[in-house]
Amino acid sequence: MSARTIARAAWRPALMAWRRLTSMRTALILLFLLALAAVPGSLLPQESLNPTKVSAYIKSHGAWGRFLGHIGAYDVFGSVWFAAIYLLLFVSLIGCLIPRIRVHVRALRRRPLAAPRNLDRLPENGSFETSASPEEYSAAARQVFGRRWRVERREEPSGALTLSAEKGYSRETGNILFHVALLAGLILIAVGRFYSYQGSIIVTQGTGFCNTVSQYDSWKPGRLAAEGKVRPAPFCLTLNKFTATYTSENEAKNFAAAVTYQSDATSTVDHHDTIKVNHPLRLEGDRVYLIGHGFTPVLTVHMPDGTVRTDTPNYVPEDPTTYLSQGVSKLQASKGANNDIGISGIFAPTAEDQGNGLITSISPRPSKPELSIFVYQGNLNYTGIPVSVYTLDTSKMHKIGAANLVPGQTVHLKNGVSVRFDGWKPWASIQVSHDPTQGYLLIVAVAMVVGLFGSLAVRRRRLWVRITPSGAGTAGSPTVVSVGGLARSDTGNFTAEFAALLERLTAAAPAAPAVELPVDDTVGAGRE
Repeated sequence: MSARTIARAAWRPALMAWRRLTSMRTALILLFLLALAAVPGSLLPQESLNPTKVSAYIKSHGAWGRFLGHIGAYDVFGSVWFAAIYLLLFVSLIGCLIPRIRVHVRALRRRPLAAPRNLDRLPENGSFETSASPEEYSAAARQVFGRRWRVERREEPSGALTLSAEKGYSRETGNILFHVALLAGLILIAVGRFYSYQGSIIVTQGTGFCNTVSQYDSWKPGRLAAEGKVRPAPFCLTLNKFTATYTSENEAKNFAAAVTYQSDATSTVDHHDTIKVNHPLRLEGDRVYLIGHGFTPVLTVHMPDGTVRTDTPNYVPEDPTTYLSQGVSKLQASKGANNDIGISGIFAPTAEDQGNGLITSISPRPSKPELSIFVYQGNLNYTGIPVSVYTLDTSKMHKIGAANLVPGQTVHLKNGVSVRFDGWKPWASIQVSHDPTQGYLLIVAVAMVVGLFGSLAVRRRRLWVRITPSGAGTAGSPTVVSVGGLARSDTGNFTAEFAALLERLTAAAPAAPAVELPVDDTVGAGRE
């Protein structure tokens, strides 16, 4: 066995795998898997969109929620398995499109096929006679086909003229356009991941932020944005008023955030707009989304050392239906005095007493707000390591009291500590996203729709016309026209289409003259 044969045998499995990967069937399977893999991204909360909802989902679903976190279900589009399907689809599309484009270009340049010998054996066929010469009828038939058909005229050795007509090439063109646009979309999404950035921040009504990295609660840049090659748009935004409306069944109806913004951090010109769900504010190429909302209790705390502090912690909804929310306050005193105050609270927009001092909420409407608090004194145990603002470390603290408060109510505790519930403010979760490829993706999406429409609506057809001259050289003999058709992609209506075309071809031909037969009068001869 030669070395060349051994090399071919070694490469055969890899070649077979490549052919299967680059087949259109594999590309369609991978496209289906990609769509299937994206389903969890629309059903489950995502870290990139709303980390607080992810935490609440994990807490409410226990082991199942933690398992979904381990497999990357809360970051579907950044997971390894989604990226693997994405890359395989990318390679498969390239591998199958290049040969198809070559074949299609050759088909566009190739002349229509010559007429078969027996047109009457085709699925659709017909014939008629005309008094016009083959040259005259050939010109008339070409006018019938018009511009939608590619027509090629040939002359057969027998002297007959044939017209080969084809249409429907745009069907394959649309198919290729769809897949090329899909490939371009995949490339643009990948490029967008490098140049994009996304920041999330919770803004309490009456406060604002500027579009700088340091102000965001969560910042997720693309690789080039992380390297500083993408400069965030210089704007500042203030949340003036947040409004939430609900149906009579307490279902969310509309969320709106009235904002004021300046197009530059140093600008003094104010612009006003309203951000709604799925209706973002567009600024300098960025999109400002309204993601979620909640409540911020306003607390006035008298510390053990006699100082008075005001705290406005953002409470995170635990129940997305009733917006029962939880949060903490961390008030640090002088170091080493063990006089830090920590407050763990539950806020109910429409409170209902469950007994034993426990409250719950029966509606997301803030019609009967109440705050349940547990107050601790001691050492907040700051170690310099960043910790969540929504958790309270009570390992070095002791509980000094608890109470349920309505707005304006104060609870007095030992060591001179008192807590007054002054009311609440709404907060809104704002997300700023930047993707420079968005406009190009819109063009690609339109191209995909156009290509898909062409591949589904256009039908491939072939038609042949054979024009046979007068037989045996007899003067006055009619020209015989035979027509045959074939549908390469039929939708069940080619028979009617062929019949209509045959009728038009017949009408284009002058009728064959009637041949007057000689009168045989031998029977009546001599009767006179």
